Amino acid sequence: MIKPKERETIIQSLKSGVVPRLGLQHIQVGRSEELKSFVNDVTTIAEGGTSFRFVIGEYGSGKTFFLSLVRSIALQKGLVTMNADLSPTKRLHGTDGHARVLLSELISSISTRTKQDGNALPNILEKFISKARAEAEQNSREVASVIYEQLSDLNEYPGGYTFAQVVNKYWTAYESGDDMLKDRVLRWLKAEYSTKTDSLRDLGVREFINDASFFNTLKLYSILVQKAGYSGLLVCMDEMVNLYKISNSVSRKANYEEILNILNNTLQGTLSHIGFIMSGTPEFLTDGNRGLYSYEALKSRLAENSFSKSLGLTDYNSIVLRLANLTKEELYLLLMNLRNVFAGGDESKYLVPNDALLAYLNHCANKIGDSYFRTPRNTIKGFLDLLSMLEQYPDLKWSDMIEQIEVVRDAESTEVGEIIAQQNESHNNIDDDAFASFKL
Repeated sequence: MIKPKERETIIQSLKSGVVPRLGLQHIQVGRSEELKSFVNDVTTIAEGGTSFRFVIGEYGSGKTFFLSLVRSIALQKGLVTMNADLSPTKRLHGTDGHARVLLSELISSISTRTKQDGNALPNILEKFISKARAEAEQNSREVASVIYEQLSDLNEYPGGYTFAQVVNKYWTAYESGDDMLKDRVLRWLKAEYSTKTDSLRDLGVREFINDASFFNTLKLYSILVQKAGYSGLLVCMDEMVNLYKISNSVSRKANYEEILNILNNTLQGTLSHIGFIMSGTPEFLTDGNRGLYSYEALKSRLAENSFSKSLGLTDYNSIVLRLANLTKEELYLLLMNLRNVFAGGDESKYLVPNDALLAYLNHCANKIGDSYFRTPRNTIKGFLDLLSMLEQYPDLKWSDMIEQIEVVRDAESTEVGEIIAQQNESHNNIDDDAFASFKL
């Protein structure tokens, strides 16, 4: 039987076009080889290694769902996870707080196996303190000296000294019961301070987490979670296509340089117990004018395996994984799973027979062609809408309703190509207007 909370979360999320945070195991189908490859990455991170991967797929092809599934597996393996979506105001590199805002969202989303819905930073810090206290008792030492010794390892990294100072203040607040100091420490660690003045006034430290410390802060967190007894840190970033949409070429290049910096540091063996997964659309990767391939250093590192390309096979272990589309058969299985979820796992409560699933898929194929299984988000939404109506109105017949279901091809409201064309046209018009009446 499926728990009511999981049932409601899955149904409401998918009807809204977003990925549920619970119950992914009830609806997962296909992509076993891709998943196996990422499970190996998670194991590598847990054993002290590193990983860096790109997941590339069309809009609505299931990238976000796949990342959520990998995060769930990582949590079960004892890792700590972070995740965030990029946007025009959240980037890897910026000078107006864009990188700090992204970092703040990543840290706020921090999750563990026992707290999978984010905001697990207090739990991690308290587990670090408990671990230090146990070690102190075992070796007849002062807890403060053990914490100081554990945090001293952070001093070797940029920003590590101040980071260690602030974490130590959490221990002070924890012992004294000073909730106000705790809140200030958590705000600082979540990159919510934006000026040195506020940081100095509240915590007595001049530095704060800013745009320039994006990657260095993630490295410090990977060390902190290890000190707290976790197996490592997995950082997932979705909607990387927002970097591709940046109209300013200098800003766009700076973000790509940050990706290159993370990639190099992760794969050169200088770090441990940390992994990164970034997802985006094909144009974000391969566009030679604006995508990652426009930056030569990244193009050479992210090039496809020549053997797999010539043989028509998929290299599941390459840095770039192109997410395979669901097949028609897998989508059929997915609809069966959704029917099961809607019934709470009780077969006697199924609202439609297998014939209805086939009839619905044929209807979708006639309406939107092969997009119904290549980018199935709207196909899923339409099916759940059908089940919802049948649940509310038992007298309705599915056979009379299927032809009335409106299914549209899944695409963003404004396609990326249209955005770029509009920006270019606008830029050209500005130039023409600016010099139309110019006189020397």
